[in-house]
Amino acid sequence: MAELVVLPKLGLTMTEGTVSNWRKSKGDRVEQGDILFDVETDKISNEIEAKTGGVLREILVEEGTVEVFHPLAIIADADEDISALLPAGASGNPPEGEAASPRSVASGLGSSGAKAVAAEEEAAQDEPAAPGGRIKASPLARRTAKELDVELASVRGTGPQGRITDGDVRRHAESGKQGSPKVRISPAAAKEAAALGINPADIHKDGRIMKEDVRSYAAGTEAVPVGPNQVPGSVSGTVSPEAAAVSSNASLQEQAVSRVPMSAMRRVIAKRMRESVDISPAVTYNMRVDTSALAALRQQLRDSRKITYTDLMIAIAAKALQEHPLLNCSIEGNDLVLHKSVHIGVAVGLEGGLVVPVVRNAHRKGLGEISDEVRSLASAARDNALTPADMTGGTFTITNLGMYGMESFSPIINQPEVAILGVNAIVDTPVAVGGEVVVKPLMNLSLTADHRAVDGAVAAQFMQRIKAYAENPALLLL
Repeated sequence: MAELVVLPKLGLTMTEGTVSNWRKSKGDRVEQGDILFDVETDKISNEIEAKTGGVLREILVEEGTVEVFHPLAIIADADEDISALLPAGASGNPPEGEAASPRSVASGLGSSGAKAVAAEEEAAQDEPAAPGGRIKASPLARRTAKELDVELASVRGTGPQGRITDGDVRRHAESGKQGSPKVRISPAAAKEAAALGINPADIHKDGRIMKEDVRSYAAGTEAVPVGPNQVPGSVSGTVSPEAAAVSSNASLQEQAVSRVPMSAMRRVIAKRMRESVDISPAVTYNMRVDTSALAALRQQLRDSRKITYTDLMIAIAAKALQEHPLLNCSIEGNDLVLHKSVHIGVAVGLEGGLVVPVVRNAHRKGLGEISDEVRSLASAARDNALTPADMTGGTFTITNLGMYGMESFSPIINQPEVAILGVNAIVDTPVAVGGEVVVKPLMNLSLTADHRAVDGAVAAQFMQRIKAYAENPALLLL
């Protein structure tokens, strides 16, 4: 039975998501449980599995941000009629060599969806597909280009941000826009030609045109202007050596850098960190702690459970936060919202960014429970299996950079909280004890607090309590 794949609602507060990285192409066989695509929200990135098996007959949204439950694809048997599931104006079986255009798909997506696609098409109309080093093209478009022997560098994309679609490739092949004879040119050479105002068709070469061929042609051959990036030369159209040198240097400078678009997660991190810096008058307080007792406790427990320093600091912070409620509050307008429960977020670094899953009711949990939950949340984070519920509701955050050798840093407050505790590396340090020099394992703790809610004296008293529990963990039992 045919299935309409829609953007799932991954949490109570989720209203939209960014579709990216399709793992399957149109026409591929799909088994139940196969990963279809990735969805990025403002909190997490998730892999979406197929709920049924069949053939991926249509991909309605290649990539982009859409609302929850928006139609994304159709899975059905190879010969099954899917016309009832297709948006109005689209055909489940387009004529050979022709693909449904983005406009036909948009027509059945409602006014907001149609407007979004129309805006993307309009933005792409004047943008060539291959001015940059890497050509933006869907996996299906690349496969079709290879089958039809089409040079993607010469195709104008009509998809989002100028992305080349399967239909673009097929229409280009049918219209004969590649020229005769066909021009084969590398993406880097196409970029160089555009920068120098050279028409690749004027470079007569057997085989593929490379960047060096374009530069050689520009050095002393007649060039044909091909658009707004043309290089001004003499009246006859010949590029002067000086102009060619200037443009070549500019092109080389551009090639010396690479631009990597931020992922949805990275964009959210950037936005929230900027907001936090703008909102909170933050102050960082540092205090050294002797970790001898914590190390001894870990040693005593090692046969029954592996306890980390992060686990210990969560238990310690939960106890101290109950005694200093101003550190466990948030600010709403002119009110301080004091939270009766302690929900501690734990920063987990991933390849694509940082996530902060929450250990709920940490003040009610024993060290073993905290350890198990932290391990479970960290594993889910690495597997992209966190839910929005795992990421919301924190009242205080702990971030540990000690494993990287950091001895001090200023963590940024995770809004709308008012404080965050940074855990640093343990360093054997000589200290004076009773007139003698003794080496002790000291760890620096860095507390950043919002001065709107937490004065310096309050922050210092909180850190003193943290130090007391860390240097005498038996106090946690009281």
